[in-house]
Amino acid sequence: MTSQNTAQTRTRLLLALWDLGGTQQEVKKGQLTKRIVSKSQKVADYQSIFEELQSQGAIAISKKGYSLTSGKGLEVLGEGLRSGEFKFEGTIVGTWAANALVKWISQIDVAVVSADVPVNGKSAIASYDEFKSVALEVYDKLNQNYNLDDLVPIYRIRREIGDQVSREDFNEWLLKMQEKDILQLQGGSLSDSDADKLEDSITTPVSGLRCYAKRLNS
Repeated sequence: MTSQNTAQTRTRLLLALWDLGGTQQEVKKGQLTKRIVSKSQKVADYQSIFEELQSQGAIAISKKGYSLTSGKGLEVLGEGLRSGEFKFEGTIVGTWAANALVKWISQIDVAVVSADVPVNGKSAIASYDEFKSVALEVYDKLNQNYNLDDLVPIYRIRREIGDQVSREDFNEWLLKMQEKDILQLQGGSLSDSDADKLEDSITTPVSGLRCYAKRLNS
């Protein structure tokens, strides 16, 4: 296959896997290959593409079938569909492909949000280590830009990171940064006592409401 044909085949494979419910369940190998392998082709022709997508983290392969990873898999599929290289070969497009594209268009917002793929041009945060790096970068930026004297309001950090992380993960991982002596979460009151800002702060079971974060020298 040429690089262009490979890109098209890769996108068509991911689209078929997504349409067959690959983000919710494992799709049997025969069920997927029946859709993507034409009469003039062999399953072996797709082996390198399956391996490439697996190494990318876009799909998972087991002895029985394939599944589409809800984050990376949908990201790669979306990029492929938006690519100027993607098109269907020949004069007849399979009904499944046309219907899958219609479904993708109608569900794209739901698919993107639920997949934790890039939001507003920023990648979703999937791990504590990634969160720690982003949180410290945001802390330093806010502290410097607004002369906050090393006491950065937690609500500002949360809002700066935004939809890149869920509220639950933000709370858990920020508290973990305190446990690791990276940040110290402090009490005190906000100047305007705004209810939304307090809501975007953190309440701990032991210490109660924490409104500020202070970076420790560690």
